[in-house]
Amino acid sequence: MLRKKVPRLLQVFKRTSHCDRQQYDVIVVGGGHAGTEAAAAAARVGARTLLVTQKIQTIGALSCNPSLGGIGKGHLVKEVDALDGVCGRAGDWAGIHFSILNRRKGPAVWGPRAQLDRQLYREFIQSDLLSTPRLTVWEGSVEELMVEEPNPEKPGRHQVTGIRLANMETPISARSVVLTTGTFLSGSLFVGQTSSPGGRIGDAPSSAGLSHTIRERLGLRTGRLRTGTPPRVVKNSVDVSLAKLHPADLNPTPFSFINTQTRCKPEEQLPCYLTFTTPAVERVVRENLHLNCHIQQDTKGPRYCPSIESRVLRFPGRQHQVWLEPEGLTSDLLYPQGLSTTMPPDVQLRLLREIPALHKAEIHTPGYGVQYDFVCPTQLSPALQVKSTQGLFLAGQINGTTGYEEAAAQGLVAGLNAARSALAMPTVMLSRTESYIGVLIDDLVSRGVTEPYRMFTSRAEFRASLRPDNADLRLTLKGFEELGCVSSERYKEAVRVRDTLQDAMAALQSLSALPHIWKQKLPNIEISENKSGELTCMNLLLYNDVTIEMLASVFPESLSPYMEFSQRLKIEAVYRPHCDLQKREMARIQREETMLLPEDLDYFSLPVSLSQEVREILDRVRPTTLGAATRLEGMTPAATVNLLNYVRFSNRKVSKIHQKETDPKKAGEEEDLHVRNASLRQ
Repeated sequence: MLRKKVPRLLQVFKRTSHCDRQQYDVIVVGGGHAGTEAAAAAARVGARTLLVTQKIQTIGALSCNPSLGGIGKGHLVKEVDALDGVCGRAGDWAGIHFSILNRRKGPAVWGPRAQLDRQLYREFIQSDLLSTPRLTVWEGSVEELMVEEPNPEKPGRHQVTGIRLANMETPISARSVVLTTGTFLSGSLFVGQTSSPGGRIGDAPSSAGLSHTIRERLGLRTGRLRTGTPPRVVKNSVDVSLAKLHPADLNPTPFSFINTQTRCKPEEQLPCYLTFTTPAVERVVRENLHLNCHIQQDTKGPRYCPSIESRVLRFPGRQHQVWLEPEGLTSDLLYPQGLSTTMPPDVQLRLLREIPALHKAEIHTPGYGVQYDFVCPTQLSPALQVKSTQGLFLAGQINGTTGYEEAAAQGLVAGLNAARSALAMPTVMLSRTESYIGVLIDDLVSRGVTEPYRMFTSRAEFRASLRPDNADLRLTLKGFEELGCVSSERYKEAVRVRDTLQDAMAALQSLSALPHIWKQKLPNIEISENKSGELTCMNLLLYNDVTIEMLASVFPESLSPYMEFSQRLKIEAVYRPHCDLQKREMARIQREETMLLPEDLDYFSLPVSLSQEVREILDRVRPTTLGAATRLEGMTPAATVNLLNYVRFSNRKVSKIHQKETDPKKAGEEEDLHVRNASLRQ
């Protein structure tokens, strides 16, 4: 059900000069999308969790675009929700313009998306965290990580045991720490030729001591990335009649599987508008490039959400889309998506006014760029734990990603595993065969990044199976039974949905008629009467124009009880043949994908045919599974086969030794056989 009331947050949160305790199971540093999901997930698993953030009022803030979801990103939101995360429910509460992108294509690549009210979203996130058991929220700046000698029984060169806050002598201890620093790690803001320290306008960067600990004390490889944001425009200064109207979907589709409706009623949704840049915009950009030090640097920015300067330089002579998006139900601002820029403010205004719909535009807040440090993610395990450091997990933009959704997905996994590690439970991973979250993390830890990573449906090999509509069936049951991060109420609902869908599919398969009968019952559907044999309802659903409602009119008693899931049944029927093929392929891949590579494997002395380059790659990244190794850049098919054969042989050898140790009788029989063979040779 949809939450009915969210309290005013600034009246609820209290800044404190002391903490309730000095020992926690998990400490999460940072209150963005990654941090909030990490803290909530750790607490759901059962860990006593502390969330530390520089400003309580900015927890859950939408730093850039006030939206959630999209193509590929919408899959991540649905999966985070299926694992009982926060952002999907917050999106349903704060959404003011819901739409399904890519609807002209198949449902597997649909992109659920919503424009959000910034204030409502932030309030929901903060309220949800405040009401989460075992979670404490504290305002403060982390000065450094507490690093000690590692536990010799576990891999790693260091162990993180807590944090030290600025202006506080006594450290706060924890068994696990999750860093979700976003763009704040050594962050710098750029406007024109000026720069200043910061991770977001109005907010300081993270402590220099934290950066020093990561690079110098822990010895982690770091890099530098950049991103940017457009100016915020006063809504009343925009002539929307000169832009193309894009209304929201008539029937808003919720993100969360526990919601049947959104807070914003269909008739209350706000529209978006589409306009385009002009040749004059390109002229303004080119004439003023010398005033923009951010674009002149070689630090990599997001390829798929570039600044207008980057677009002009890469694609000269083109018109570029600019979406004018509302920032809230009562906000007087518009967000011009597609006009991210770091030009001086006066040049930004000139640039905006070269677009017809913005010819009288007034800027409320100028756009700016951000540069920040990230940690090369190949140093992480699939659990998002730093391989060389016990007790340290990373999530979000610190791992080289871009976007709220990618951050939220990583935060959930990092928080989940930080809690499990702290509570002496084994860490877990999600496979790329079962989730987009698995694809995201596997890409990061196996391949690394050279530019901010963004999720696309094209990155997933098994798109037909990994759809937005079935994320609950794929993950909620596992989240409760294996991972421990899903509530019993959500689990019971997922079981009900699964059982109902199974019953409905069985009913559809059992109901059939001859083609000429179907032709009589459904005269508007092109069904060939030359087909031999009966056609089941499942067969009929493969026709584009056939719906569950049509079939229920023919078999009302059998199918009417399942109208609640009419769209899901249609999608399941259409994709079932593809999914059956993919399941067989996934089973094969999972057998090899999950084959563990020994942590102490010496790749340079491995007695197999591997090139020096491949040995160096394997030694540097140290993949935890064979599947991760196969996706390393530079890993050849021949090297993969040789590595596979070696690991299989080693596993069989270990298995035989173990069998001898546990079965003395069989060991004795093998020894007698060996003696007999030796005597025969003599």
